[in-house]
Amino acid sequence: MIKQKLQKAIGEVLADLNIEISDFGLEYPTDFAHGDLSSNVAMIHAKISKQNPRELAEKIVEKLNEFKKDKKLTDVEKIEIAGPGFINFHLSREFFTKNIEQILEEGSNYGKNTLHKGEKIMIEHTNLNPFKPFHIGHLVNHSVGESISRLLENSGAEVKRVSYGGDVGLHVAKTIWGMMDHPYGQAPKNGEILEEPITYIGRVYAEGDKAFESDPILAQSIKDINKKIFERSDEGINKLYDWGRAESLKYFEKVYAMLEMKFAYQFFESEMAPIGMFIVEEFLQKGIFEKSEGAIVFKGEQYGLHTRVFVNSQGLPTYETKDLGLTKRKMELYLFDLSIVVTANEQNDYFKVLLKVIEFVFPEIASKMRHISHGFLRLPTGKMSSRKGGVITGEALIHDVKNIVSDKISNRELTADEKRNVLDTVAIAAIKFSILKQSPGSDIIFDLEKSLSFEGDSGPYLQYSTVRAQSVLHKAVKEKIPSFTKGFKLFSRKNKIPETVSEFEKLLSRFQDVANHATVELAPQHIVTYLLQLSGAFNSYYATNKIVDAIDGTSSYKVAMTKSFVQIMSHGLYLLGISVPEKM
Repeated sequence: MIKQKLQKAIGEVLADLNIEISDFGLEYPTDFAHGDLSSNVAMIHAKISKQNPRELAEKIVEKLNEFKKDKKLTDVEKIEIAGPGFINFHLSREFFTKNIEQILEEGSNYGKNTLHKGEKIMIEHTNLNPFKPFHIGHLVNHSVGESISRLLENSGAEVKRVSYGGDVGLHVAKTIWGMMDHPYGQAPKNGEILEEPITYIGRVYAEGDKAFESDPILAQSIKDINKKIFERSDEGINKLYDWGRAESLKYFEKVYAMLEMKFAYQFFESEMAPIGMFIVEEFLQKGIFEKSEGAIVFKGEQYGLHTRVFVNSQGLPTYETKDLGLTKRKMELYLFDLSIVVTANEQNDYFKVLLKVIEFVFPEIASKMRHISHGFLRLPTGKMSSRKGGVITGEALIHDVKNIVSDKISNRELTADEKRNVLDTVAIAAIKFSILKQSPGSDIIFDLEKSLSFEGDSGPYLQYSTVRAQSVLHKAVKEKIPSFTKGFKLFSRKNKIPETVSEFEKLLSRFQDVANHATVELAPQHIVTYLLQLSGAFNSYYATNKIVDAIDGTSSYKVAMTKSFVQIMSHGLYLLGISVPEKM
């Protein structure tokens, strides 16, 4: 890759100048007039060697030009010095031509890397909870977790996706209390249809949650139910619990199918609790935990953290203890090199304490654990408001987006299957794009109308640009414009390469580096930003150039660039978990 070549060459120049090498940048300028790559190497090392930055830049450029003459530095056409000492590199026409060849030769492999080659990685995300609906927080978590999973697979890792559901705990007790107060299956009034089990579960959970917060006596009753659920000591409660859990898991399968999710393992808190209790008891004896007011706690203040309860005063395990059991179970099932957990950022402090405890309990894997957090999905007017009976479900949001998509495509000539495909793929693209364009940890402002724009900062815009380019390729086939392949330039009398390199063509060459950068930082927003820039460049190029033209000698090369664009867009959108419809 050109960046590595230049970094190596600059390193050799610094060595020749007897300058100790320190980190320096080699970045893409925002303005193409400043070259294809730019480095601050002279300014960084001028401070170290106590030289004038501009004068040092001149020495470095002089040496690099000698490398060019000796053909030790190929693909560079011109090197310039700008401002106080920036070094700008202009790449050759041949470099960009070779890049188009490489994209078409490698196909779907173009943009892959080996940053995690051979590594075994487990990533936990989505984490639907029985006795609760699939809410928008799960949708955010899924989008972030799935994109990171794909970035890791793209870098050569074997990735195991896992889900961890809370099938015991106060939220379940609140639901069971609601079930006992309002049994499912009561005769509907005035010809109403019996509600779906998961809708009923969500409604009675909301009632139980309200009761718990508003009445101390009812709150104690719910706590008693929680203990009985954990102990399996009440036949009537067990029956309600088993029914609710089974109906929740049926519902989850529908959600997984809708989002095309597959998990290697699904864990549940009820199974992890006894494993975690054993661990806590063992390390209580070793002094890692201590007893406090009838509970077992980890006092984190001495590590700059805070105290967390691992077993409450009722003798029940908390989330912390269950997570210890989960960590042990993950280790037993899969000898991972890295274990990632994706959660909302409200759990940041919790995970700091948990990871500190893991250092004592499982020191052999503590360095292999990583927590990645994301923000919340909000409306432009503020936090997402609740709907009747509880939270906004992920399904409800997808349904609302589909309704707007349906209105937008109502006048288009599409078959029933094509319309269904557009509704599904565009709705998911609109939501996932809005989530992934933000940096990890930032809240997401979701605007329904803006998220579905076909003309700008949106997932559907990226899809539409790709579909438009595909239509150009279909036209090229009809017009019998030959496809560009390696060695194409040998036939220059008939088929020519444009002398000028367009900004569109230059951006095509950056995809590999962007994919690398996104993988190193596990930050999908870098892919989003790049695809937006690339789509804008293609659409500008499309507006000012006739790509398919049988009498234009450069048409075949323009088609090749378009084919490269489709390939990169499809790959980039895949990394975001977004599909491209055949028509829009």
